[in-house]
Amino acid sequence: MSENIEVLKPLKTWSHLAGRRRKPSEYEVVSVNLHYSTRPGSAAPYELDPELFMNRWYIKHRDNSPLRHDDWNAFRDPDELIYRTYCLLQDGQETYVYGLFNQFNEREHDKALSPQWAGSLVRLHTPARYLFHTVQMASAYLAQMGPASTISIAAAFQGMDAFRWLSHAAYRAKELSAMFPDKGFGTAERGYWEDDPAWQGFRELMEKVLVAYDWAECFVALNLVAKPAIEEAVLRRLGDAARHHQDTLLGMLTDAQNTDATRHRRWSAALVRMVCEKEGNAEVIRGWVAKWEPLADRAIDAYCAALPDATDAAESAKQATRDFRRSLAAGL
Repeated sequence: MSENIEVLKPLKTWSHLAGRRRKPSEYEVVSVNLHYSTRPGSAAPYELDPELFMNRWYIKHRDNSPLRHDDWNAFRDPDELIYRTYCLLQDGQETYVYGLFNQFNEREHDKALSPQWAGSLVRLHTPARYLFHTVQMASAYLAQMGPASTISIAAAFQGMDAFRWLSHAAYRAKELSAMFPDKGFGTAERGYWEDDPAWQGFRELMEKVLVAYDWAECFVALNLVAKPAIEEAVLRRLGDAARHHQDTLLGMLTDAQNTDATRHRRWSAALVRMVCEKEGNAEVIRGWVAKWEPLADRAIDAYCAALPDATDAAESAKQATRDFRRSLAAGL
């Protein structure tokens, strides 16, 4: 007696991408569905004791987040960046930035800066390396806790950009210390960061973002509230003030950094659009925005109040952050 035995068709190399009925792109091949800890049907994120602290952490702060979606792996970075293309893109960005540093150094740009403006720089610009480091750390946490590899990768590149911004501030601190050795460049910034009223709003905001352990609240607090506040105040409004004080270099530097920030906003907006397709998620995000926005507003007020010759800087910065959130799918 013969038996009809079904011959199983072999799975293709990228079977998890077969639903699109086309050859997957390079971005999809190296970015989609890479998280081992989100495999369906598992008793715990990692194949260890479900009661292990790490497993309980992921279950509480990622899997049980109030922000829900049926398929987190559906998220795609609008720029479709992978490590190879990110390095190509940002190598060009760094070539541009260090070209600025070299050209302005050759022209002895810092000699033309007034001592008063140099005092503003050591107070309001070079201490930003501490602020940018908090953005880097919060982005790294978001990358670690993201429920999809495409989210984690976008957050990781964001953290790498924050490290670049930090490096720029540190580089300028060293350059300016040669021209203004009595101002405290390279030595006084920690004191300004910890004690100067201009920074205490951002310090409080980012210290609290760093303990927003729910992955989705971390995303909202960082990418929808805190980063836009930093970008509008510490980058854009500082850059405007710099141009008023003949510091074209700083104005062009902050413009370059805002190019990165615009890309961060694109992937953040794409993620918000995706999650707001599911009923109830928009309300969750609005609740978190309402929680974090007052802290960001106070940070903007304190910082912009210290900017010289920057009339209405705080109000325009706060309005710009609200305009960004209103542009999102849910009009947050």
